[in-house]
Amino acid sequence: MTESKSTDLYRDTVFLPSTSFPMRGGLPKKEPEILTRWKNIGLDEAIQQKSNDRLAAGHKVFTLHDGPPYANGHLHIGHALNKIIKDVINRAHRMNGEVVRYIPGWDCHGLPIEWRIEEEYRKAGKNKDDVPVLQFRAECRNYAKNWLSTQSAEFQRLGVQAEWDNRYATMDFSSEATIVEEIGRFLLNGSLYRGLRPVMWSPVEKTALAEAEIEYHDHTSVTIFVAFPIVNDPTTDKRLEGTSAVIWTTTPWTIPANRAIAYNTEITYQVIVADTVQEDSFVNIGAKFLVAQDLAEAFCSQVGIASHSVVHSLPGKALAGAVAAHPLRGKGFDYDVPLLAGDFVTTEAGTGLVHCAPAHGEDDFYLCRDHQIGVDELVEDDGRYVSTLPLFAGIHVFKASDPVCEQLTLVREESKQTHKAFAGLVSRSSIVHSYPHSWRSRAPVIYRATPQWFIAMDDDREIRKNALSVLEGVTFVPAQIRNRLTSMVASRPDWCISRQRAWGVPIAVFVNKETREVLRDETVMKRIVDAFKVEGADAWYTSPASRFLGEKYNADDFEQVFDIVDVWFESGSTHAFVLGKDKLNFPADLYLEGSDQHRGWFQSSLLECVGTRGVAPYKAIVTNGFVMDEQGRKMSKSLGNVVAPQDVNDSMGADILRLWVMNSDTNDDLRIGKEILKQQGDLYRRLRNTLRWLLGGLDGFSDAEKVSYDDLPELEKWVLHRLTELHQVIQQAVQSHEWVGVYPTLHHFCTTDLSAFYFDIRKDALYCDDKSSLRRRAVRTVLDILHRCLCTWLAPVLCFTAEEAWMARFGEGKSVHLEDFSTMPSEWSNDALAERWVQLRAVRRIITTEIENARREGVIKSSLQAAVDLSFSEQEAEIFGQYDWAELVIVSQVDVNIIPGAASLYTTRQNQAGEGHDIPRVRVASGHKCARCWKVLDEVGQNADHPELCLRCVDVVSQ
Repeated sequence: MTESKSTDLYRDTVFLPSTSFPMRGGLPKKEPEILTRWKNIGLDEAIQQKSNDRLAAGHKVFTLHDGPPYANGHLHIGHALNKIIKDVINRAHRMNGEVVRYIPGWDCHGLPIEWRIEEEYRKAGKNKDDVPVLQFRAECRNYAKNWLSTQSAEFQRLGVQAEWDNRYATMDFSSEATIVEEIGRFLLNGSLYRGLRPVMWSPVEKTALAEAEIEYHDHTSVTIFVAFPIVNDPTTDKRLEGTSAVIWTTTPWTIPANRAIAYNTEITYQVIVADTVQEDSFVNIGAKFLVAQDLAEAFCSQVGIASHSVVHSLPGKALAGAVAAHPLRGKGFDYDVPLLAGDFVTTEAGTGLVHCAPAHGEDDFYLCRDHQIGVDELVEDDGRYVSTLPLFAGIHVFKASDPVCEQLTLVREESKQTHKAFAGLVSRSSIVHSYPHSWRSRAPVIYRATPQWFIAMDDDREIRKNALSVLEGVTFVPAQIRNRLTSMVASRPDWCISRQRAWGVPIAVFVNKETREVLRDETVMKRIVDAFKVEGADAWYTSPASRFLGEKYNADDFEQVFDIVDVWFESGSTHAFVLGKDKLNFPADLYLEGSDQHRGWFQSSLLECVGTRGVAPYKAIVTNGFVMDEQGRKMSKSLGNVVAPQDVNDSMGADILRLWVMNSDTNDDLRIGKEILKQQGDLYRRLRNTLRWLLGGLDGFSDAEKVSYDDLPELEKWVLHRLTELHQVIQQAVQSHEWVGVYPTLHHFCTTDLSAFYFDIRKDALYCDDKSSLRRRAVRTVLDILHRCLCTWLAPVLCFTAEEAWMARFGEGKSVHLEDFSTMPSEWSNDALAERWVQLRAVRRIITTEIENARREGVIKSSLQAAVDLSFSEQEAEIFGQYDWAELVIVSQVDVNIIPGAASLYTTRQNQAGEGHDIPRVRVASGHKCARCWKVLDEVGQNADHPELCLRCVDVVSQ
């Protein structure tokens, strides 16, 4: 009989693997089918019922509160990243035996949606101001509703498990009522007030903006040095006489609003005189200027003073009481400009003297306020100067640099001709610098003082102090991000919560027209909240003020406020209408968002909750990074490097995207692109093949085959020990929320410990041993455990593939997502055994390296054609001599030789190739190849009935 014929003869006696689980995932087609199946079998309801049962049994409750994405446009890769991490964490806690309810949410109010509706108006030639406010709000609501539905479907396509039919949205009537109730809490406790403050203002959008709504881009600004003639010299020796204080600014348009100049008492200043000037300089010889000593040389260079003399040096404190004239004095700006001490003045740039326009800068505002200097509101909502402003009425501030410089030039020439102290424009240039822009309109913003509604950070409620205190008890992942949030809270000003828009929850309060005091009445606020519960925030626009004020107050005496509340206040209030209800913990166990939310949702939620309840709304914060392209660049349509999650779903499958997330360092910025996704596809295939191998090896497995732990061979016990180690890794991640590295560790186990080691060794026993043999039964016992562990451990990430692998074994009526993580008996953990197998594998690597060398050199074609001469010292023989090395290194024969008196040959092995007897010797095995198991053995041919088989295979075939 030829070899091929004999092989064919015994093929059916080999227990080859069989499974319905295909090698190729076909995820883009398979995943939607699984989603449909989940809906058909009522998986979400079954999960909910299991949670109810656990709650009744007293199981621990875990609550991750969902930070609401904005209902505007399709999901981007950052949405997918964040939601997948949340889903993995929720699933893991649920499979760890906890009660988990995940309520997804949406942020639905605010400027981005309003801006979209306005864009449609502009295309149609309509003016938003001509549209009734209720009609406009209805269009905004419909827009948000449509995108909420779209995003919900897209999240579900990613495999995210949540109570989608029980989602929350800030535009729900109940939510709007709760938001206004939260505003009322600040109103009634005294923290809410209306004040005039400079805030970030978008002239394009005509509203105040929060810091979280600002992004920074390069911007070219005109820069000018301006001279303010000193008119009141407080020094006894008249050191400032005839001198001009010089400021430098990147915002020439703020010069009309100047009311003071700031200096620092710790800086030394000089009065310098221009001795010679460059040809193109605006400065005349003999002009005297006051500047900081450390900046004098740089100043002279920038304004074209070729040489100068120092007339006086004087400490900053000597400037107390000095007064300058506004450079446009005589042109409608006839007021004094006092020099005031300010700690914020530095010598990093400019002149060491800072121009203060209290309407357009925070430091400026507070310094002038402390000196009882009023604030002039000179800029309209759209960024144009007010009609009453001399010289510049109606000019837009972003077009004001030339007109302002022209007037300052006229002043300069006049001062030269009259031989007065130098006044006006000293020099003009430009600078490219990082400048704040609205992240919605992408247009530059300004600081503008307007009457706004604020929540005080440092009043009697001490919100800032209490917020910093409660943060000490919050866990941060990664730990170093703690400083980011605490520093932001420590330095933030009072919270400006008002916006001058239409789509949102109004700051539903009343102001007494005569006293300008806000009405703080609990009964009035309750009427407002009750109306919002039934009619939503539209009730504020449809109802007369008397409905809320009642008979106690005359509606004519009050102003009804129609500013809407900052959307960050809304999202920061979501804890109030989600947590602490329906089995959801308050505070939440976890908030998880991107790193930008330290100035956004993490902070607004903290301040809102501390201000109303005195506690943080979360016990832990996890931060994920941003997603960049493969070159580390920000994604943009212009670069063509945008990776849309919908495209990945359609081309590769959501499980590939989920695997990418959990194989990445999500604490830092992540990268994604075609090559990276291709790599994830390769990793996925290895995991899938591991599951397929397990399923193939378990074909027909029943509990009757199981072998007790005590009867397992040592190799199987080692596998179970490794499972206990992986179980600890999973448990640590569940408890700490630190998942970085967990699934790469699991992947390494599958590829290195299983596929390249355990599976390779046990393939022979699984395929060729008798079905009743202890060794084969032990292998299948462990494969059963491996399948259950790997399916449940992979289920939080590969939610579709793990389900498919579970169904392939247990049938369509079962779901892995109703299972728990396997428990690990304490006897499985065996450190001594594990250490021994570390040594065994080290020896094995040495042997297999020599086998591979022999194969490359043509001595053998496959490892089963090899025989190995293996030498051990006496000490090593005690450790390693008991093992079947032919089985461990997958050769046909191993002859062990013990060298008496030899030192350790492997544990301290040196490279002595060709010299010592510690190098395994690989040769061609003697005997014949078994037609069934392919081992080359001398015993093949000893059985007359089956001369092509080894004795082991003869026994199996005979039965």
